[in-house]
Amino acid sequence: MTRDSEMQLAVPVGSIDHYIRAAYSVPMLSAGEEHALAVRYQRDNDLDAARRLVLAHLCFVIYVARGYNGYGLPQADLIQEGNIGLMKAVRRFDPGMGVRLVSFAVHWIRAEMHEFILRNWRIVKVATTKAQRKLFFNLRGASKRLGWFSNDEVNAVARDLGVSASDVREMEARMSGHDYAFDAHADDDDSAAQFAPAAYLPDLRMDPSTQLEQSDWDEDHSERLHAALAKLDERSRDIVQQRWLTDAKTTLHELADRYQVSAERIRQLETNAMKKLQRALVPAAG
Repeated sequence: MTRDSEMQLAVPVGSIDHYIRAAYSVPMLSAGEEHALAVRYQRDNDLDAARRLVLAHLCFVIYVARGYNGYGLPQADLIQEGNIGLMKAVRRFDPGMGVRLVSFAVHWIRAEMHEFILRNWRIVKVATTKAQRKLFFNLRGASKRLGWFSNDEVNAVARDLGVSASDVREMEARMSGHDYAFDAHADDDDSAAQFAPAAYLPDLRMDPSTQLEQSDWDEDHSERLHAALAKLDERSRDIVQQRWLTDAKTTLHELADRYQVSAERIRQLETNAMKKLQRALVPAAG
């Protein structure tokens, strides 16, 4: 590795093209060189060895990132996420495994890129579970070849991926959706503004009947709570108030010292009082 190549990548670059040229100018490591650097990092925590391992594999991250250009996300961001995965791989790489770093690192590089794509491809996440993530990336690759799926194609994809046909249909619907702004843009004409969600989706929070119903429910709930508290004995009522109805909550031991009983007795009194309050408030929830 030349010192000029290292210096190019050690400072901010002006464009993604400049960065790519600098990354490809770093010579690849031989198997022996890679093993020696990995041993130095693992054994001695040699950060310079780790840096050289990372620099020598930046071009591979670029190669992987190009495979995700169809997702409409900036290539620079994909490369950056892939570099994070590469650094994680270098930190976990065991030179004694008998494999090259690139074979080990590809999993970590792709994992970081996948997470980035899922976070940014839509405002609303299209995949939230591990199974959905796998289905998303496999289905997107298949949809590029097939377009909209027929029933036979849906069943074929479901068999190949080990999921149900309904899961395939649901993910296909999620992926075909689009993000829309809630409000119309300032430069939209009147006809376009009419179709913005803000023009036709009601805000039920400001509905008078809803507000009146909520106000009545809150008032009834408050009355039931005060009536239930009034039925408690003075000690139980004080325990509930000190434990639940004040900002600075009193501990069981502090109340035990006040009433000259054990903390367990205070806990029992609190539990019994809360059960009485819950029974009094259940009708209001119905």
